[in-house]
Amino acid sequence: MSPGRDGRLGVGIIGAGKVGPVVGAALAGAGHALVGITSGSDDDRVEAVLPGVPVLTAEEVVRRSELVVVAVPHDQLPGLVGGLAELGAWQPGQLVLHTDPAYGTDVLTPALRSGAIPLAIHPAITFTGTSIDLRQLAQGYAAVTAPGPVLPIAQALAVELGCEPVVIAEADRIAYAEAIGTATEFSRSIVRQASALLSDVGVENPGGYLSALVRSSVDQALAEGAGRPRDDRDATIDQ
Repeated sequence: MSPGRDGRLGVGIIGAGKVGPVVGAALAGAGHALVGITSGSDDDRVEAVLPGVPVLTAEEVVRRSELVVVAVPHDQLPGLVGGLAELGAWQPGQLVLHTDPAYGTDVLTPALRSGAIPLAIHPAITFTGTSIDLRQLAQGYAAVTAPGPVLPIAQALAVELGCEPVVIAEADRIAYAEAIGTATEFSRSIVRQASALLSDVGVENPGGYLSALVRSSVDQALAEGAGRPRDDRDATIDQ
């Protein structure tokens, strides 16, 4: 299976949580055609992000797509990929992209055995599952892991999402995921603790009160941590 002459791909999304629909919307915005998405717990939200996109089973998504985006919880990814392989769903030449931070492409080995092309792309933002995320993607980076010959494809798709691609080796994905998890959870924990303290002293809108302070503090910490002035891709607490 190969893309059309204009490079446009038929894209299917497995996973209708906060990540999959937004990734689909970003790829559609880059000119690709969405062929379907699996059902989720909030189909109304998915319809708002991807209006008119058919709801299909995972097997139907795979059989109809040139690029399959798999955006499911970490513990579900291996079983899903393996189960679709047992059904004979994966196709030669098909691009298979997952968005999990901790896995590289090894988790896609069952699809690879069927001739599919494995790619791992993790956009480094905190998804809300709404169109707001498209603006965050345009300010963010994406961790890219893929076999050498197809690494440019993964990098190009990250760019089409709006992100700046950063290559992460297969062996380093666990450490990468730990870094992402630490930054995310630490930021949330500190903001929650500070908000509670401000509420206790009578501040009615602690989140709003802390917004500029936290963002500027994080920006400064990021610049100091990098050991160089920040470029125009400013990081925020939401990332």
